[in-house]
Amino acid sequence: MSEFILELNHVTITFPGVRALDDVHFDLRPGEIHALMGENGAGKSTLIKVITGVYQPDSGEILFNGAPVDIRSPLDSQRIGIAAIYQHVSCYRDLSVTENIFIGHEKIGALTRRIDWKELHRRAEELLARLDADFDPRAPMGDLSVAQQQIVEIAKALSTNARILIMDEPTAPLTSRESEDLYRITEGLRDRGVSVIFISHRLEDMYRLASRLTIFRDARNVGSWKLSDISREDIITAMVGREITQLFPKRRLAIGGEILRVQGLSRRGYFKDVTFSVRKGEILAITGLVGAGRTEVCEAIYGITRAESGRIILDGEELHVANPSQAIRKGIGYLPEDRLRQGLVLDWELSKNVTYPALKKFSTAGWIRTKKENEVTRDRAERLEVKAGSVFDKASTLSGGNQQKIIVAKLLTAGMKVFILDEPTKGVDVGAKTAIFEIMSDLAERGYGIIMVSSEMPEVLGMSDRIVVMKEGRVAGILETSATTQEQILQAALSGPAAS
Repeated sequence: MSEFILELNHVTITFPGVRALDDVHFDLRPGEIHALMGENGAGKSTLIKVITGVYQPDSGEILFNGAPVDIRSPLDSQRIGIAAIYQHVSCYRDLSVTENIFIGHEKIGALTRRIDWKELHRRAEELLARLDADFDPRAPMGDLSVAQQQIVEIAKALSTNARILIMDEPTAPLTSRESEDLYRITEGLRDRGVSVIFISHRLEDMYRLASRLTIFRDARNVGSWKLSDISREDIITAMVGREITQLFPKRRLAIGGEILRVQGLSRRGYFKDVTFSVRKGEILAITGLVGAGRTEVCEAIYGITRAESGRIILDGEELHVANPSQAIRKGIGYLPEDRLRQGLVLDWELSKNVTYPALKKFSTAGWIRTKKENEVTRDRAERLEVKAGSVFDKASTLSGGNQQKIIVAKLLTAGMKVFILDEPTKGVDVGAKTAIFEIMSDLAERGYGIIMVSSEMPEVLGMSDRIVVMKEGRVAGILETSATTQEQILQAALSGPAAS
């Protein structure tokens, strides 16, 4: 009997111009939570797609319980007992929870040859009860929160008797409380003998759940460790290949005059009487608990939604922004939290994504100068260390962190005055975070105004000059970062609106 339920030996896979996995080894024990980490583009997602049958390797072998297996499709993977849950849940929103759980393997009555819905609802209730879920299996999937949808995906895996569960960045869209619920569920699966591959950029996930850790860098496995034997600093060094001595490279600069003022901005049900300013060369953080209205205020400034009252003043001129196109023309750029739906056109090439907000710069007599487009895109991609085969790659082929960098490149190309960055480091690795922070510091040094929305207290304190704390749609306080602690931020977020 093999020590491992799953082994990959000498696995290599190559795409045009890119070696995605290079002679990789990986193993997983029964009933183990094994963490997998690495920078964006290190090969983690490719490994998962090999295990789940989406990609077939050029060479190497896969063993299941010590015996070679040939996984040629996702259906082969499911038959073996492998299931995957992703950060962005893929589901049928208009179908019920029960239908999402059993789709593809519904129970058909022997005599009626019809789906036995009564039995499927009963089985769905049993599966959800095992996961301590408190919602009705007859409810439409679209009515559930992201955390609840993830629970349905886990129930779906259990319904196929999955023995290996792959969880790819599952905590990225969750609150702290929802993450704790997911931790508890994952530990329960482990205790019942399910093996879990847990992929995350969050070190707290690793130390909270995993017993072992494997790190990928540049398409190779650079090592596996017991979590008890490796420090946070050593994890970061193994991931990026160098020691990061300063994660928050914020340079303290002389702040210029006011460039943006938001005065009394209100939208019923979302935020009320929000007032703050941003100065040239300043990084202004907006933080607060989930649901505080941070993103909603930024969307109103950018024209995604409309405020019902209040004023937005840019460089002394009052703006009446009806849509994002007008905001861009006036000099306001926005990096959205949901980069897949709002930040990129996934089916477009990188060059088109980077340049479309500023097409006038790249056109003559109505014709796009593609050579200039490609040159600028290459320059931006090199500056931001984007890992891609070429400027002709589609945005959908990039890892999450590299997609984030392409959005930043787009904003740089458009020639903004104010940058609104909503959770700019969400779901990206530590190397990409440092690169994004460096860009923010460079922009501030060049006199741009930056609004950074963040839930991460270390980066709020490490990167900002001032902090706007919001609670329930109102400004609870505006704090000078140099004289502020994490406890004071939390106290403001909990205490409610105060004079600022």
